[in-house]
Amino acid sequence: MANANEDKLRTYLKRATTELHRTGERLKELEGRAHEPIAIVGMACRFPGGADTPEDLWELVSTGTDAVSPFPADRGWDVEGLYDPDPDAAGRSYCREGGFLNAAGAFDPGFFGISPREAVAMDPQQRLLLETSWEALERAGIDPRSLHGSRTGVFVGAWDGGYTSGVRAPSAQLEGDLLTGSVVSFTSGRISYTLGLEGPAVTVDTACSSSLVALHQAAQSLRRGECDLALAGGVTVMSTPAVFVQFSRQRGVAADGRCKAFADTADGFGPGEGAGILLVERLSDALRKGHRVLAVLRGSAVNQDGASNGLTAPSGAAQQRVIRQALADAQVTAADVDAVEAHGTGTKLGDPIEVQALMDTYGSARTAGRPLWLGSLKSNIGHAQAAAGVGGVIKMVKALEHGRLPRTLHVEAPSSQVDWSAGAVELLTEARDWPELDRPRRAAVSSFGVSGTNAHVILEQAPEQAGAPAEAVRELPVVPLVVSGRSPAGLRAQLARLPEGPRPLDLGYSLVTTRSVFDHRRVAVGSAVIEGVASSRGRVAWVFPGQGTQWVGMGAGLLESSPVFAARLRECAEALAPFVDFDVVEVVREGLSLDRVEVVQPVTWAVMVSLAEVWRSLGVVPDAVVGHSQGEIAAAAVAGALSLEDAARVVALRAAVIG
Repeated sequence: MANANEDKLRTYLKRATTELHRTGERLKELEGRAHEPIAIVGMACRFPGGADTPEDLWELVSTGTDAVSPFPADRGWDVEGLYDPDPDAAGRSYCREGGFLNAAGAFDPGFFGISPREAVAMDPQQRLLLETSWEALERAGIDPRSLHGSRTGVFVGAWDGGYTSGVRAPSAQLEGDLLTGSVVSFTSGRISYTLGLEGPAVTVDTACSSSLVALHQAAQSLRRGECDLALAGGVTVMSTPAVFVQFSRQRGVAADGRCKAFADTADGFGPGEGAGILLVERLSDALRKGHRVLAVLRGSAVNQDGASNGLTAPSGAAQQRVIRQALADAQVTAADVDAVEAHGTGTKLGDPIEVQALMDTYGSARTAGRPLWLGSLKSNIGHAQAAAGVGGVIKMVKALEHGRLPRTLHVEAPSSQVDWSAGAVELLTEARDWPELDRPRRAAVSSFGVSGTNAHVILEQAPEQAGAPAEAVRELPVVPLVVSGRSPAGLRAQLARLPEGPRPLDLGYSLVTTRSVFDHRRVAVGSAVIEGVASSRGRVAWVFPGQGTQWVGMGAGLLESSPVFAARLRECAEALAPFVDFDVVEVVREGLSLDRVEVVQPVTWAVMVSLAEVWRSLGVVPDAVVGHSQGEIAAAAVAGALSLEDAARVVALRAAVIG
């Protein structure tokens, strides 16, 4: 009886131990998922100063450019009548400059399948986010149309910019369009609808912290498995001058429209605008799929000021809490962060509170000679409001990439209301190199909304990713450049945007692998240019050339990367073997000389026949084939007019006679 009880006890303990182990593993898995790093794999933006790409924005901040400009003349504002130096003048602003977008109303509705009438009723904030969302996907190497029906989420910060506030007595048709064009919730819904995305779609309005809150929500949604890919960012377009007028009454606007972040001359914020979108996914998914990781979001946090000393006044205690929460979420210490892209509005109240919060959190962890470096994009472009946080993220992602911290403008002397003597936090009054460390570089970005909602994110340098060594990439003598658009005007616009400087091989590869292909197309091969409109009713012809199109090493890359090409080339080599004294596969793989006619013609024939097999495997089937010289023999083999063996005999014997 005792032995039986002992056996039962032993069995129970084994089962309990196994269950405990399984439970422990599940808990570890859940804990890991809750803190899984998030990869930023795509970025796009529109900011003042013509910063229409992340590279443009980096150029702007790295050169210390001031992008603040006078009131725009293309928005129907009474530019002259709006200004009054008296801060008590009702309906007027004592500031007449800000950070404005160039051509904020420019939009190609046909590209997105939107009618001109509906486009007129659409808030320009929706238009800008459609454009930047599409660009962020393409810049990540993803065709936006391929995501239709996918669990891709959209999280954007936006607020009512007043675009439709001046509409009086609209027509019946326009009334319907004004609903979807002006309601803020459609800012995210419009993106999901246009691209057919079925993940969460959320529009966030927490004022100035909106875009960072949106990024935080996107990261949480990815970690919970609600979506597999997410677009996150924010937008603000000042369709009316209301921000200038209302903050003038509160004496909250800088007289010259410039944010003098952390400067002793700080006199208020400079209103600005912009749009920025990040494409994010779980880091493990990005690495598995081979997506290029631009930077890593290690952690983030959001909280509220609560009952502070005023509805719009910042809370230093709340800022400290949100920083500590973000560090905990990132599972790093304060000493592991090198720089902070601050909120930095340039107010005498807010700036000292923010610096003190940074000193109390990050400062205590600094060692001699390693201060926390502090800067703010707002000094360059003004306060982009709902897009401010995402602008700071894009700036710091590029800073991580370049190993350089840009300077903050308009600081003749740091704020005298801050005791900088401890050296724990230092203002970037000059640009500084950001050297490699024994760990990844890290930066934080802060946004503190006037509504009291605070957000803080921790960014990390992108991990090293495997890729082909530079010496293995061979330049080709002729590279086709393929450009397309939805309309002739769109095609011309894309041609105008082609960058100068990249190698033709890099440019040609990127054009066909990272951009969507539309019906209006132009292909340039050397000096030859072909332009036309693709039609699904058209027929496909394959043209095989004669001698003179070959180059040493042609097909070598495909031999290694395409099993279809490799298999067909071996079949061609076997068919040629009775008639030639060389191995076609070895000639291609080793890049052997093609000087002899009796070599070049059979080899180019074999390469053409093998390429045709690759095209077939990709679903490209010809209605007709035609060729010249050995190309004619390749066409006959591809069409089935000659067997592979008969075609090999003809091309080999013909080449021997000519040679």
